[in-house]
Amino acid sequence: MASQSSRASRFCSDAKELLCGHGERPILRTSSTKDNPGRRFWGCVYYEVQDGCDFFIWADPEPGGVQQEVEFARNRRKITKLKARLKELETKLWVVAALCFAGWVGFLFLFLQNHYNLKHPNGMHLGYR
Repeated sequence: MASQSSRASRFCSDAKELLCGHGERPILRTSSTKDNPGRRFWGCVYYEVQDGCDFFIWADPEPGGVQQEVEFARNRRKITKLKARLKELETKLWVVAALCFAGWVGFLFLFLQNHYNLKHPNGMHLGYR
């Protein structure tokens, strides 16, 4: 396994740029071993079909590794910032909604008040009596 890891370390982690010993792009596989069940890895297209190529590279970081802990911490910080931003935007939305409601109520009040105070151009009152 160590020789496979050292061989894989020469390749870029982007699957589109990876090539195995046969010059083929590797395919994403899922491990079914006892030590790494369900873990994904990039492997040679001809794995267990032709000899001579032992291309292997993990597609995801090792479970419970330092990299994963760093990523969890980063994601927690992002989530906290996003929650704060969401709360701020919700508050602004409520303020805007309240102002719109107050504006419509004011508009209706002025419209109805003006409607009853309309006068005909000849000076005749058009309001209801």
